[in-house]
Amino acid sequence: MELTLIQQIAIYALPVIFAITVHEAAHGYAAKHFGDTTAQSLGRITLNPIKHIDPIGTILVPALLVLSGTGFLFGWAKPVPVDYARLRDPKRDMRWVAAAGPASNFAMAIFWALVFKFSSILPADLAVPVAYMGQAGILVNVVLMVLNLLPLPPLDGGRIAVSLMPNHMAYKFAQLERYGFIILLVLMFTGILSKIMMPFISLFLAFFAGIFG
Repeated sequence: MELTLIQQIAIYALPVIFAITVHEAAHGYAAKHFGDTTAQSLGRITLNPIKHIDPIGTILVPALLVLSGTGFLFGWAKPVPVDYARLRDPKRDMRWVAAAGPASNFAMAIFWALVFKFSSILPADLAVPVAYMGQAGILVNVVLMVLNLLPLPPLDGGRIAVSLMPNHMAYKFAQLERYGFIILLVLMFTGILSKIMMPFISLFLAFFAGIFG
């Protein structure tokens, strides 16, 4: 079924907004658990999307990518502030704070897979749009999970890598963070990023199709 522009926006809006905002809230919650209350003091440990939305990264960029039909989704929210020095064991706990974001995306992908699976029991006029939204939710969260697990600072995978390296290597690798966003954009616009990510995205989508299909 060919979806109109308005239908595409309606189907992807909730999955994109909550995939990105829950991801950030998860970082804040994990940071609090390991001793840093910075995010809590700023009211960022919340599922209220307004607290996390970046107008460009959360709305404009994902919308343009969906409408362009590239099949690749990319976006960001306002980063949750984490003071790593306040964590009980900064180097060790950094990996768990970083991993909380992708883990939340995996959990949300499961939620949307269940939405898709049980959409068929809804009335006919709701079943189709809810099924489409479920599929969109799975795709959005799998893409964001795989993207954020790439070992490139400031992505979560980069922070996990830093936490696992010996101190002298970790310090040097962490210096990439100032160039990380530029590197990411170059990889995306040259098509290299999608080539790196697609095998992993396909693997996870096959997993969800096999379990919940």
